[in-house]
Amino acid sequence: MRFLHTMLRVRDLDAALGFFVGQLGLREIRRKDSEKGRFTLVFLGTGAAGDGAEIELTYNWDQGEPYATGRFFGHLAFAVDDVYATCERLRAQGVAILRPPRDGHMAFIKSPDGHSIELLQRGESLPPREPWASMPNQGEW
Repeated sequence: MRFLHTMLRVRDLDAALGFFVGQLGLREIRRKDSEKGRFTLVFLGTGAAGDGAEIELTYNWDQGEPYATGRFFGHLAFAVDDVYATCERLRAQGVAILRPPRDGHMAFIKSPDGHSIELLQRGESLPPREPWASMPNQGEW
């Protein structure tokens, strides 16, 4: 058995791609438009060698209202080379750091549709560093 992808429904495909590709740094791997089904599927990945995991963004063309969200979904998790640098880059682009990496290891953000994203330090945790060490949580993740 092999993990293929996680599917996320998105209400605004451009906003979702702006976040996942433009801000988080994933790459669009392939796309499928279905006139008959009135939907678009966009598959994203890291592009890293040997990393076949993907996120499938499902955009239903006629969806007017936001999708109901809930913590039952859990989260997407990505390993990053430097959790502090990643959070600083995202914060500079207007992404709220909901759970700052106070421990030098873990942070949480959300996509425009409210999908929870966990950022984990690759390897050992970094030493605690300001402003992150004393930064409070905000909202839910």
